[in-house]
Amino acid sequence: MPQPSDRPTDRAGVRRANLALLVRLLRRHGGLSRAQLATLSGLSKATVSGLVAELEIRELVQAGGRHEGGQGRPGQLVELRPRGHWGIGLEVDEDHVGVTVLDLAGTATTRRRAACDVRALGAERALDELAALVLAARSEVDDVAGIAVAVPGLVDTATGAVRLAPGLRWRGVALADGLAARTGFPLDRIVVGNDANFAALAEADDGAARGCSDVVFLHGGMGVGAGLITGGGLIGGAAGEVGHLSLEPTGRPCVCGRRGCWQTAVGIDPFLHSLAGPGDLVHDPSLDLAQRTAIVRRRAQDGDRRVLGALVQLGAALGHGVAVLADVLDPRIVVLGGYFAPLCEWLAEPVRAELAARSVTAETGGPRIVASRLGFAAVGTGAAQAAIRPLLDDPTLAPAGAPVSVEA
Repeated sequence: MPQPSDRPTDRAGVRRANLALLVRLLRRHGGLSRAQLATLSGLSKATVSGLVAELEIRELVQAGGRHEGGQGRPGQLVELRPRGHWGIGLEVDEDHVGVTVLDLAGTATTRRRAACDVRALGAERALDELAALVLAARSEVDDVAGIAVAVPGLVDTATGAVRLAPGLRWRGVALADGLAARTGFPLDRIVVGNDANFAALAEADDGAARGCSDVVFLHGGMGVGAGLITGGGLIGGAAGEVGHLSLEPTGRPCVCGRRGCWQTAVGIDPFLHSLAGPGDLVHDPSLDLAQRTAIVRRRAQDGDRRVLGALVQLGAALGHGVAVLADVLDPRIVVLGGYFAPLCEWLAEPVRAELAARSVTAETGGPRIVASRLGFAAVGTGAAQAAIRPLLDDPTLAPAGAPVSVEA
């Protein structure tokens, strides 16, 4: 039997869960009346009214328009406040740094990417660049709920340290500590995670994998990472570093020091070198990955034979690794993200052909191969979502302010 001292904690926990439920419903559906919130949540109208009042005091909701449906007089809609609580998502890769800012409803208000040689910068100067992005973003918004940093490597999520990012040549980098020291932002509100994992969660939340519980998200960049969702949950650990699967033991050398890693065949550099000589525009370091991929896409659309041949080779190499992942994980969907996404119409068939030849899952239909809906925005969006998620899961983290009336 629960002890009397346990009951307030239990009640507080239930209230936090119910507040979070209403916030999720408003994020998913937009403005809703109290009656609609009660119906969708399964809570009583009286309970919903009390919860909405608390969300109002915490400045998380505001009055919307009038709901004309149903019986009786029109009800006042409740909607999430578009201003006041923000998530800042940072991304760092070999060729760029970037920032995405999302409001509480999940709408991006800022997206910036800057091309740079992060490997040459080194960890400390890269941290300076990330801190500058944070300070610029904070000057444009009100209260920041959190910051999350997406890294192409293995991270210690408990300490916010990068354990190993071979492409960046980072090992044991105290990323969260360094960012907190440079920005003055509270360390306990800074999250560090794998870039492909963040992107996978963004695709599952509102992208190509929405509603699917078994997903492989492949992020194509300088290397290749994977976000793996099984049974609706993210697989962490080393899952993101599938680019270092050794598929050709005598193949090309990799930045990790081994040979024949998957990313030596499907990373952006080997792909671009297969379709254009050294002086070609696609090798211009001042252009970021999205710009160079756009050039490749235009050439493919124009029927450039060398580009089309390189795309077939890339699709086959991509399919080799996908077949391995399909046999291990049996996903329903494989989402091609990063630079793979805008080229998916040429990659999908070679990938499917390799799956049919190499994977036993092909005998039962195999996974669907789809392009990311979020494209190059997936990593930054996923990081910004991770930054604001603690507030979505526990709205009581928002301090109480002076209420602004949300009429009944």
